[in-house]
Amino acid sequence: MDATLLLELQTLIARHAGPDGIQRPLPGLVVATARESMPLQAYVTEPVWSLVVQGTKRLLLGEQEYTYSAGQYLIASVDLPVSGQVTATPFAGISLTLKPDAIAALMTETAAPRHAQAEPSGIAVSDAPDELLEPVLRLLRLLDRPADLPVLAPAIEREIYWRLINGPQGAMLSQLGLADSNLAQISRAIRWIREHHAEPFHIEELAGRIGMSATSFHRHFRRVTSLSPIQFQKQIRLQQARTLLLSSSQDVASIGFAVGYDSPSQFSREYRRLFGVAPGQHRHA
Repeated sequence: MDATLLLELQTLIARHAGPDGIQRPLPGLVVATARESMPLQAYVTEPVWSLVVQGTKRLLLGEQEYTYSAGQYLIASVDLPVSGQVTATPFAGISLTLKPDAIAALMTETAAPRHAQAEPSGIAVSDAPDELLEPVLRLLRLLDRPADLPVLAPAIEREIYWRLINGPQGAMLSQLGLADSNLAQISRAIRWIREHHAEPFHIEELAGRIGMSATSFHRHFRRVTSLSPIQFQKQIRLQQARTLLLSSSQDVASIGFAVGYDSPSQFSREYRRLFGVAPGQHRHA
């Protein structure tokens, strides 16, 4: 790996991350810095490619832990309830939302490798080769020329996708772009759970919605998310509850009911287990 590429990436990210340490110069593009390590923060990630150019970041998904440092990238292939933190500073990184439609178009229009249908995966970490860092660097250089961004950035993003498809996580990217892949089917189930998180559901019915048997659905879902479908729904409910606690004037019990809990005590107990504090403490955060 060419160290000068990482050094210039660090400089550009530091210049454009702003005083708050995070900026979104384009839809789906985030540049971020951190001077201090931070506690674990729970959130729901979308399909994303995330590159660390300085420092180290840690991500937890269920019982799985992923650590990636300067010169490494992480891919999350679907919406996932995770906890993340910067563990080594100074930190600088960039992330790019993955667009299944754009990946599908690239695969259709080019001689992109057709990976065999594999067991789907939710998160993976790999080293970033120079041929991937080079288009990332060109994308960040555009931040110094804002008028060029809307014209030139799409082609560079397409090149980044191409490098990823031809890299060690190419099978994951390929499945993300194929509507009939196992990963795409699980992604549709995840989307349904997120949109109907307050509703009870039966595994057999949800499996039927996406065209899988219940047994296959349960196996693939756990492989992608490290959680059972019911555990996943619980995480989404609690994440939504936290958002409501921070942004609405509803009382704690009403928020618990709104996200699908029939028992206020169960809601408080599971909320504390995930976030480490009672729901009421986040209301006043």
